[in-house]
Amino acid sequence: MLRACVFVAAASAAAIVTSSALAQNYIVLYKSQSVPANAAQTISAAGGTLVHSYGQIGVAVASSGSAAFRQNLLSDSRVANAASTTGFATQLEGSVADDAAAPLSDLVGIPAPGSDNLSGLQWDMDQIHSPEARAIDGGSPSVVVGDIDTGLDYTHPDLASNVDFAKSVSCVGGVPDTNPAAWNDDNGHGTHTAGTIAAAKNTIGIVGVAPNVKIAGIKAGNAAGFFFPEAVVCAFMWAGSHDIDVTNNSYFADPWLFNCRNDPEQRAIWTAERRAIRYAQSNGVVVVAAEGNQSDDLAHPTQDATSPDDTDPVLREIHNQCAVVPVEVPGVVGVTANGNLQLKSFYSSYGVGSASVVAPGGDSILQRTAAAPNGRVLSTWPAALLGNCLRQVIDVSGATYCYLQGTSMASPHVAGVAALIESTGITSPGAVSAKLQQTADPLACPADLSIYAPFPAVDNGAPQVCTGGTGYNSFNGHGQVNALAAVGG
Repeated sequence: MLRACVFVAAASAAAIVTSSALAQNYIVLYKSQSVPANAAQTISAAGGTLVHSYGQIGVAVASSGSAAFRQNLLSDSRVANAASTTGFATQLEGSVADDAAAPLSDLVGIPAPGSDNLSGLQWDMDQIHSPEARAIDGGSPSVVVGDIDTGLDYTHPDLASNVDFAKSVSCVGGVPDTNPAAWNDDNGHGTHTAGTIAAAKNTIGIVGVAPNVKIAGIKAGNAAGFFFPEAVVCAFMWAGSHDIDVTNNSYFADPWLFNCRNDPEQRAIWTAERRAIRYAQSNGVVVVAAEGNQSDDLAHPTQDATSPDDTDPVLREIHNQCAVVPVEVPGVVGVTANGNLQLKSFYSSYGVGSASVVAPGGDSILQRTAAAPNGRVLSTWPAALLGNCLRQVIDVSGATYCYLQGTSMASPHVAGVAALIESTGITSPGAVSAKLQQTADPLACPADLSIYAPFPAVDNGAPQVCTGGTGYNSFNGHGQVNALAAVGG
């Protein structure tokens, strides 16, 4: 759900669920890490059509209007499972092999000192020492961050010079489409996260964490902010096969906040998505993901009261066999959110094991300050969608911006710092993740947890509890990401 890790209303079930008489997409999971050569024929014999094949991970996307399609497929002994993706959309709110190192001559970070017109409103950048970092290293144009989101506005004056058109794509529907009209942002969320990562240093508007790197829009969420599983699989497969260095993931995949491996259909979706993420990681992609906005302790789940998020939620008892994708997939850099007082945001989920670092995501209730009077994070926004932004800022140049809060806003700060680290010549996903954590500023658990009492976990009503020490804890992970320390300042 673009739970896109900002607060949004779910679309009506009528807009998402199709009748069994209409064609639906299916994830077909094969037992082996390959798709059989005759998959199109066997899928056709079962009553469907092969839409796209991801042979590298043994996953196919199929379409069928037959109610018997799944059962027919399961008669093929090579098929591990299959699931219709219609009821599995998620909406915005939300050891890996080393890659071959690029020549150091191509990874020279270019300084980007100074400020742009709206830099004074970027308390979030000051908090992670981004201005000082970019004065030393603003990133290399050879580094590409793939923003897996709702696309991006490639005409935005603060993004246009940094957009990598050749590596941008729409994955909506599960099939790559490189037509720019297909991956243009029709929601706004993707443009916001892209600006935090790589808004240019060009005198206008804001400056991103890594203003000299390239940004690729990988559109997996539609206009309503729903991320269907086939789009998520496609997005990671694209990133892993198109030399993307870092991906930002400000959403959780599948309408089930917690994907439970003991449920056959959820297991098929969960396994397919995990295979795709692992494929990207094994091809050198650093995967950064938002922790979520449920105020949940992901290390101790007991029930899920918000899933499925595309229809009427059903209360489910859950345990540790259930996980949030992508943030709880091994090797993913999990990001919690904080505000301008450097306290975990009231809404941010957290957890020992899933939280790697914390970054500014905003906090409009507990952490309004002189520097952050509305508590939120400012970033780029499509001019065509300005009416959808409640807190607008228009630069004197006419470029448009919006204030938002959420772990969706925290994650791209970390993706941007990861891109700066890549620009120094550290390119292994494991080494980049380690550098992020080692250079973070340690933050202890809050001395007074009573401030979170009005905000219990959305799913089970449990009070928010921080566990661990200053070096690592469930709220802040290894600490607040520090862009200056990451580039060696």
